[in-house]
Amino acid sequence: MADQTSQEKYRETPFLNQMALISAPWPVFSRPSIQLGALKAYLKSEFPDLRVLCHHFYLQAAVSIGYPVYQAIAERTWTAECVYAAMLYPDRMDQIAGLFTKAAKGQKTLRGMDFGHIVRQVKNVSDIFIGKVDWAAMGLLGFSVCLCQLTSSLYFIREIKKKAPDLPIIAGGSIIGGHSAKGLLEVFPEIGMIVIGEGEPPLIRLVGHLRAGGGVSDFPGGAGIVSRNEGPSPENFSFSQLFDLTNLPAPDFSEYFAMLKNLPPEQTFFPTLPLEISRGCWWRGMDSRTGEKGCAFCNLNLQWEGYRCKSVAQAAGEANQMAEQYQLLSMAFMDNSLPPQKSRAIFKNLADFNKDFQFFSEIRASTDKETLEVLSRAGMADVQVGIEALSSNLLKKLNKGTSAIENLEIMKNLEVLGIKHNSNLILHFPGSDETDVEETMRAIQAARLFYPLRIVHFWLGIQSPVWKNPGEFGIKAVFNHPNYKILFPDRVYRGVRFMIQDYRGDKQYQRKLWQPVKRAVRQWRKDYFYLHQPPNAGPILSFQDGDDFLIIRKRRASDNPENHRLTGTSRKIYLFCMHRRQFEAILGQFPDFSTEKISSFLQLMIDKNLMFADNDEYLSLAVPSRNGQ
Repeated sequence: MADQTSQEKYRETPFLNQMALISAPWPVFSRPSIQLGALKAYLKSEFPDLRVLCHHFYLQAAVSIGYPVYQAIAERTWTAECVYAAMLYPDRMDQIAGLFTKAAKGQKTLRGMDFGHIVRQVKNVSDIFIGKVDWAAMGLLGFSVCLCQLTSSLYFIREIKKKAPDLPIIAGGSIIGGHSAKGLLEVFPEIGMIVIGEGEPPLIRLVGHLRAGGGVSDFPGGAGIVSRNEGPSPENFSFSQLFDLTNLPAPDFSEYFAMLKNLPPEQTFFPTLPLEISRGCWWRGMDSRTGEKGCAFCNLNLQWEGYRCKSVAQAAGEANQMAEQYQLLSMAFMDNSLPPQKSRAIFKNLADFNKDFQFFSEIRASTDKETLEVLSRAGMADVQVGIEALSSNLLKKLNKGTSAIENLEIMKNLEVLGIKHNSNLILHFPGSDETDVEETMRAIQAARLFYPLRIVHFWLGIQSPVWKNPGEFGIKAVFNHPNYKILFPDRVYRGVRFMIQDYRGDKQYQRKLWQPVKRAVRQWRKDYFYLHQPPNAGPILSFQDGDDFLIIRKRRASDNPENHRLTGTSRKIYLFCMHRRQFEAILGQFPDFSTEKISSFLQLMIDKNLMFADNDEYLSLAVPSRNGQ
């Protein structure tokens, strides 16, 4: 951040009067870009007289090709990257079309669609947009390049540079940071520099330099910036980020809503507002095998150094302010995970505003029931839980810092509260073994009582702990994913280390190993949604408490309900284990009963799939009955 004297100097000699920021396809079309909104608001707080124009262009693309088609393309990385790759390299159309067809397999919306027709539609709307703006009048152009935005951003950069050769272009975002930056600068000369990490401080330095009469060629760069001529190597780059988020203003989404307002009635909708409470990831547990911190598969922290969180009043007040400003109540918190220490207070404050909020957020599996209840009362409707595995053995390899029974407990608690979760089950993680699969299959028998997980196949992210330490995971070599060789010419493929990597290792073994789990999850999903069809929707395993007896009812897809009655101490033990309990804690709670009797009862409950046990911990699986069921 520039000091006050520098600020005054910039404002006295505003060589840079206006600039533009672009978010190209394929983000979620139904919410504005948090990256553009945050950057604009911060730039305006530092330079009030600077005109910052944000182009959430992906909404225009969605309008042009239709929301269902856009959404289907945007859901998968390779379908998304194919469209603009064909525009960048028309001579590669046939190869790219083949990849698109392969990547779109199973997408009903895209079935039978002509890839060339999609490309022509998107190119037409893109070129019209590029042709309408006076790019030469801009003093600086910035791009936010996140997942699924690489080829689209490169297309806009190339075409805009043709129209305004002297326009400085800067890019940043999770998909081009770190090891990718230097290579991209070398093979795409249209890009002037790349931001590593957060954009606010580096962009403020650059804008200040340009407003003071400097140029891109004499910009000193420094932390957080990689330029073609100078800057840190991929191995020792450093961040330049906000020390805290106290002075971070609420994002500015004015251009997105102006665009939405001008759409015909049949294409208008109520969008979801993206907000952020924190930056970075607070889970940084050390992996004893590699010495790396955080989850083994994750490379999200390419963009952060450390964890920072807004105050309770700031986070809650900003959400309320945005709701009133835009007259919307649906909000998505874009944090890697909600802050563990402040979440309850923040959402208690949000509940006090007496608004019918509808929130989405990502949370850790360690989030306790009391916190979930607070989130639910405030309006939390959807979450993504960092479950990833249902095997404690595999969770250790993933360095998640959680256990299978912990994952089952949060799935159960979400079922009780009626909070939907779209959480992943990672298959094919390198180094997985038969024990991991056996534990997963056993856990699925209990987990199938709750909302099903979504299968995702492991992919290797650049700079993730697995990528940095391949030998620890049985990986023999790492390299760019071969799909990039289809999207780009050979000089680009060889010149850039792309975000999605591939490897030589035990991939064939992993595909065969996890087949039983794939089948089990498919059946889980089929049975769960069958049993939740109206009018009989309700929990699959539920209980009614009769004070000195307990009735447990299990609904089954292909048979009559199964009923159980527990009385006396059996009832008490079952209710005591509504939260997972260590065996020693159970013995201590019921000292009048022998170890053998308690062990025998617990085993009986496990055999009937009414409880789950893992590493000497026990969890009752039934949830309170709803509507008397």
